[in-house]
Amino acid sequence: MSEPRILIVEDEAVIAMALEMFLEELGARVVATAGNVQDALQKATSEDFDLAFLDINLNGQKAHVLPGVLERRRKPFAFVTGYGEQGVLEAYADAPVVTKPFSRDAISTALEALKSRLPADPSA
Repeated sequence: MSEPRILIVEDEAVIAMALEMFLEELGARVVATAGNVQDALQKATSEDFDLAFLDINLNGQKAHVLPGVLERRRKPFAFVTGYGEQGVLEAYADAPVVTKPFSRDAISTALEALKSRLPADPSA
């Protein structure tokens, strides 16, 4: 996949912008961003994207329903969180975790891991 389409779920605008900048530098295209749980759920169910980067704590609300929605749609995702791996639900412990503050290298590593998890046939 040459240019994966990305959904970013992040409530801090500066962090979302940094994440988008790194992803675009790495050859990805951000197609949607969401800053709260309701918006994230709507975009996770309706937008056309390949991969997602998720913050789980959005303005004090836990977005624990999002990983299940993404799994059902077969959309690989990584967590981007200040809590590190301790902030991730056990059911999704195999998802890549990027700890805030993050580096471009950390985003690159997560992006490559997610690309390797994409279904062979995206229309399946």
